Amino acid sequence: MAAAAPAFPARDLFVAGKWTAPCKAGRLPVVNPATEETIGTIPAATAEDVDVAVQAARGAFRRNGGGDWPKTTGSYRAQFLKAIAAQVVERKGELARMEAMDCGKPLDEAAWDMDDVAGCFEYYAGLAEQLDAEQGAPLQVPMEQFACRIRKEPIGVVGLITPWNYPMLMAAWKVAPALAAGCTVVLKPSELASLTCLELGAIAAAVQLPAGVLNVVTGLGEHAGAALTAHKGLDKIAFTGSSATGKLVLRAASENLVPVTVELGGKSALLVFDDVDIDKAVEWAMFGCFWTNGQICSATSRLLLHERIAPAFLARLAQWSQEIRISDPLEPACRLGPLVSQAQYDKVVAFIEGAKAEGAEVLCGGKRPQHLARGYYLEPTVLRVTPGMRVWQEEVFGPVLAVHTFSDEQEAISLANDTSYGLAAAVISGDQERCRRVSEAMECGIVWVNCSQPCFCQAPWGGKKRSGFGRELGKWGLDNYLSVKQVTQYVSSDPWNWYPAPSKL
Repeated sequence: MAAAAPAFPARDLFVAGKWTAPCKAGRLPVVNPATEETIGTIPAATAEDVDVAVQAARGAFRRNGGGDWPKTTGSYRAQFLKAIAAQVVERKGELARMEAMDCGKPLDEAAWDMDDVAGCFEYYAGLAEQLDAEQGAPLQVPMEQFACRIRKEPIGVVGLITPWNYPMLMAAWKVAPALAAGCTVVLKPSELASLTCLELGAIAAAVQLPAGVLNVVTGLGEHAGAALTAHKGLDKIAFTGSSATGKLVLRAASENLVPVTVELGGKSALLVFDDVDIDKAVEWAMFGCFWTNGQICSATSRLLLHERIAPAFLARLAQWSQEIRISDPLEPACRLGPLVSQAQYDKVVAFIEGAKAEGAEVLCGGKRPQHLARGYYLEPTVLRVTPGMRVWQEEVFGPVLAVHTFSDEQEAISLANDTSYGLAAAVISGDQERCRRVSEAMECGIVWVNCSQPCFCQAPWGGKKRSGFGRELGKWGLDNYLSVKQVTQYVSSDPWNWYPAPSKL
């Protein structure tokens, strides 16, 4: 019997518009987390490859005096962003399947992600076009002898490091605004899920994006990622990932005084008051923590529940959570797939076992599904805890919901804000005035009211405290990659007359 065809194309590094084998010819295995089988390989870049990619990006930025990319009009660059979006739409099914096999997210979620990827490129194409009208905008100054105008120019060559939970979407959040601004890019995706980011290179080639404007290097964080963040040829770094890795990125960038945007971990709270429709609120509590297999930085993984409704709410939550369809991500109607890797599975299980040892009550889940002997699967888990427990304080990054009760609004707010993270929060209540008060009191960058996890590329995304700084998406995402220049002209016909003129005699 002939061997089955590979599920995806075999790619090398995408550098200077070409597929290039890594200098040391290294490859890393691609493991399907649903089956634990190796389904292919990706190139393993090293510092030498990163250097070549950064030089390619710098060359593209300088080529023809910048006339090939950074000094083109926003409308010109928008054509390429729109073409990339169209390619993503055309290849949606293939890309979604690739992503599901690579990181384990349900196929329906991966397909939704592809819609968002295309939408993100379309959105930033629109903002690129708007840049043309904004260039040279006049600025009122208090002295009539001067006229001031403002230019927005690309910041330069940018290094982008993205995580494995939303591989292509997180790349789009950074690549689209960077290209819209006129920057050139070196993208380094997580080694745990790089397939669709390599396909972004293929799409760039297909739409004839100028060579070197987008470069994609895959490999281990300690090799390719570390080399990129420390590279002296970068003008900006944007990173999404763990707080621990974020510290390393900041430390490396500080050596070169390179500006950095970081979106790090979270331990977001969902506050549910006693005036809610329980079924609606239970579903949002599940979606807020179990979406993307629980592997999402903004997961509302701390459920704060009004004590009056706790018994009925928790009974319904446990019942419904046990009905979630756990299966191979490619199967129809899958709603919970495997964790991304053996290491991540072990980490999440250790959190659960640690919580049990501290006295947490397991309301449901906490173990491997009986019908799935292979793959990194874990049942959706609900734990009743106390705020001092590690599972309440630290990011788990898995389908684990920690629950605690409160008696009044002020207690709920205090418990929600008692965290070192500050990415997101959510409140569910039938009292709109209460929702307003709670939203304003939350110490975070994103608040959802009567829902959890909606995300739109038009709205800013980012947090406070240990969740990072800077904002992605919306016009704020474009600003990350622009340098603002003032051009001030003396327009009076009179001499300045600050220094008395010497005698002409």
